[in-house]
Amino acid sequence: MTETQLKKSVPLDIAAINDLADRAGSEIATLKLSSPIVGVPNEIPVFLNRKDNRVENVSDLFERYREHPRRKSGIANVSTLESLIDIIDRHKTENSAIFANTNWEKPSITAIFDYHENKNGGLADNLKHRAHYEFPLSEEWQAWVKINGKPLDQVAFAEFIEDHIAELSAPDAAEAEDYRKMFGSKVAYPNELVTLSRGLQVHAETRVKSNVVLQSGEGEITWDEEHRDAQGNKITVPGMFILSIAPFFMGEATRIPVRLRYRVAGGKVIWICQLYRPDIHITQQVMRDLERAARETELPHFQGSPEGTV
Repeated sequence: MTETQLKKSVPLDIAAINDLADRAGSEIATLKLSSPIVGVPNEIPVFLNRKDNRVENVSDLFERYREHPRRKSGIANVSTLESLIDIIDRHKTENSAIFANTNWEKPSITAIFDYHENKNGGLADNLKHRAHYEFPLSEEWQAWVKINGKPLDQVAFAEFIEDHIAELSAPDAAEAEDYRKMFGSKVAYPNELVTLSRGLQVHAETRVKSNVVLQSGEGEITWDEEHRDAQGNKITVPGMFILSIAPFFMGEATRIPVRLRYRVAGGKVIWICQLYRPDIHITQQVMRDLERAARETELPHFQGSPEGTV
């Protein structure tokens, strides 16, 4: 069969020819913006699919071969202020910023490396790359915070005082006079609290007969039973006492007044320890460390929490 005869015997597949032509015409092209959009590149690569008459994204194809993340993200949790300063110096940019949470129960400092541009009308950034430092509160401090303002029954209160005798401190003359004027209460010495706690243990299962508030601001509880402690059947309750305790692990001890209150219900005594202005001691330390971090890293600093979450 000649070539001419073969051509005449095979019909042309017009659809297949068009498909081949469309496939041959498909290509990767560049799509450009007619006018700039903030935060968007001026041009992007796209795939012109002639077969389906569609413009397809090609970035996913490239992402499969990415060897490094597109941008830095995540939180580095450090355990010391020195480490926070070091990691800030490692990653900071001209727009980085530092924030301090002065909440006395859970203080912290956070550095945002990819913070918004530091100028009016500047570009927004992702706020995804951070370093976080939680102040290491001491176990002793956390124990007192845990019972702060919390009602305790007689046995629990007595046992707590016994367990934390080493953290009690005697008031000096100036403290005793100042707090007496401020609160109208006598400040207890450690041995008086020890006597109180042991007396309470003696009367753990007995009922209160009466209680009065003395002119000195102390309370006096009488127990309705035959057992007597070294002070007889009455126990004197001071209005407050002094703690000498380091709020932060391996930190310096500070003196914190604690108000001691009680109430009688159903013949039983409920005790309440109230730390006086514990926020002052925490906030002062947080502010000192915030100032140091800002000074050594030469970054702006703020009190509060940064916008956004990681």
